Amino acid sequence: MYATSKKNKNLALFDFDGTLCTKDSFTGFIFYALSKRHIVKQGIKILPWIQAYYLNAYPAHAMRSKLFRAMFSNANAPKLQQSAQEYAASLMNQLNHLLLKQLKQHQALGDDVVLVSASVDVYLKHVCTLLNIDLICTQTEQVNEVYTGQYTTPDCSSEQKRQRILEKYHLDDYAVIYAYGNSREDDEMLAMANHTFMVGTDQQLPEIISYKKLA
Repeated sequence: MYATSKKNKNLALFDFDGTLCTKDSFTGFIFYALSKRHIVKQGIKILPWIQAYYLNAYPAHAMRSKLFRAMFSNANAPKLQQSAQEYAASLMNQLNHLLLKQLKQHQALGDDVVLVSASVDVYLKHVCTLLNIDLICTQTEQVNEVYTGQYTTPDCSSEQKRQRILEKYHLDDYAVIYAYGNSREDDEMLAMANHTFMVGTDQQLPEIISYKKLA
């Protein structure tokens, strides 16, 4: 699929939460899709880990998996997918306008654009359908139309972002690689790119170079 001898396009890699999206979409989805009663009941069960996380004593990647398991174990998949589709549509109003413009410029040039996120596929696949871009993220498990609360892939952050990108894309096939992130969990992804942008640190978005100019 990616075997080509010509470097005829760029690759653009976008983190989601805090980068392309201005909010914490994973937490937002919990409150969008689940009842307050369920959230409180399940939240109490993992309260020590939540407190440890906010004290920087429990890592984010472990907190995300624990939170997903607590909140979505035994969730009806068709019902949750309906909520996920609606939630994804609502997130279109929560996107960073400058980065969305940058993304669309990549698309206009024919670049491959990929959302690379530690958040879950439950709603991100709908986000990517709306944006018409590819997706690399944390994959979740369903059995008999029920979410088990388990992941089928490791949490897609830090080194996992780099590994998952390399599994799907041959970087040598691209003229220029761009990466956009906002945290230390994006460092490995940004290290793969020729041009990078870190939200909150960098002031100016990189100029997008058309591969046609490089031919």
